[in-house]
Amino acid sequence: MRRSCLSVVVLLIGSVPLFGQAQPQQLPPGVKAQKDVPYVEKGHERQKLDLYLPEKADGPLPVIVWVHGGGWQGGSKDRCPAVRFVPKGYAVASINYRLSQHAPFPAQIEDCKAAIRWLRAHAREHQLDPDRIGVWGASAGGHLVALLGTASDVKDLEGKLGHNDQSSKVCCVCDWFGPTDFTPLIENSTGAAGVVEKLLGGPVKDNAEKARLASPITHVTSDDAPILIMHGDKDALVPLSQSESFTAALKKAGVEVTFQVLPGAGHGGAAFTSPESNKLIEDFFARHLKGKQK
Repeated sequence: MRRSCLSVVVLLIGSVPLFGQAQPQQLPPGVKAQKDVPYVEKGHERQKLDLYLPEKADGPLPVIVWVHGGGWQGGSKDRCPAVRFVPKGYAVASINYRLSQHAPFPAQIEDCKAAIRWLRAHAREHQLDPDRIGVWGASAGGHLVALLGTASDVKDLEGKLGHNDQSSKVCCVCDWFGPTDFTPLIENSTGAAGVVEKLLGGPVKDNAEKARLASPITHVTSDDAPILIMHGDKDALVPLSQSESFTAALKKAGVEVTFQVLPGAGHGGAAFTSPESNKLIEDFFARHLKGKQK
């Protein structure tokens, strides 16, 4: 049942509005933005990021990187929920990446890793702390940040897009309802002829190894970054079982993981930005990027 369920719902991920796809929001007071900064020299038009910084900063800032959703075939860096962290003493980067119509996997994770390496390479000029970088993403973005957390040592996903003298490893991950295991689709991909096949560059059954490579659960090891996973129990697009299985694998490996199920919540929605959810996220980043709870 889980396999057929995943086959049907993953098809739908790219067809609904997700976080990061609306018009840009107003910046909080005291926050400045640097827009459309290329993180790959002479790269694709999607290989750009927006950097949000406090107008006044004391010392190097911990960084939160937002990765948007959109079924790997849509979405934008323009609306970034992490911007609210800038007045709390963080720098924030919101990134675009090549979509599946531009290039198949692993282009998407290679771009994310290139952006992390760019931030480290340019840390001094922007007052960033290269040793304190966390990531946060929703849906397809949740999948990509989960890969950043589990696949820092996977050479086949690193790419060669610049600043290869820098590490792409991240300190912590906040994953909102990201798909984490595509392997059930290898045997039963009838209903997944859409977004996943576009991501992989062809039928899942013909790209079995790529499906495994694209699955964060494949790469779980004991040295993975601490992770906060948040998922609604009424999510009709990415099954809750995806996060349940991922959490179990992380715990088995001894990785620090917090799994928050949001009762009644679907694929996003107000529950993810409630005061309780906001505090959970704030405490998580404070603990892992500032070494304390707020």
